[in-house]
Amino acid sequence: MSAVLLLVLRIILIALLFVFIGWAFLLLWRDLRMQIAMLARPRFPAIHLTRSGIAPPQTSHFARSQVIVGRDPAAELYLEDKTISARHARLYFEDSQWWLEDLGSTNGTLLNQEHVVEPVVLTSGDRLQFGQVAYTIVIEDQNGA
Repeated sequence: MSAVLLLVLRIILIALLFVFIGWAFLLLWRDLRMQIAMLARPRFPAIHLTRSGIAPPQTSHFARSQVIVGRDPAAELYLEDKTISARHARLYFEDSQWWLEDLGSTNGTLLNQEHVVEPVVLTSGDRLQFGQVAYTIVIEDQNGA
């Protein structure tokens, strides 16, 4: 009887060992997949554009790597103003910095009261003007603060 009992205990221990090893591999696999997903996610700070000259001020938040500004309803920052072109300007994140580019707009884009003729780097506190619509930009740091 004791030999049968010993055999059953060995089989149970082997089964528990396989369950433990399988559980450990499952946890490692899930952790590896989470790490891959986290590394594949683009990392860029969000930007906030606060419209000046209206009460109360309107703030638009963007957590994407490119923002098209314009009168086109498909633009991420849609502005219904006659001084704005359909695709007026583009804000984009590249080389660890936010950039502003005028897209050939009729009434121009201003950065801190200067015309934008080529892509320029943006910093927090910059004042943007698209046609006659003015915004102040705030760029979050990489930690989201």
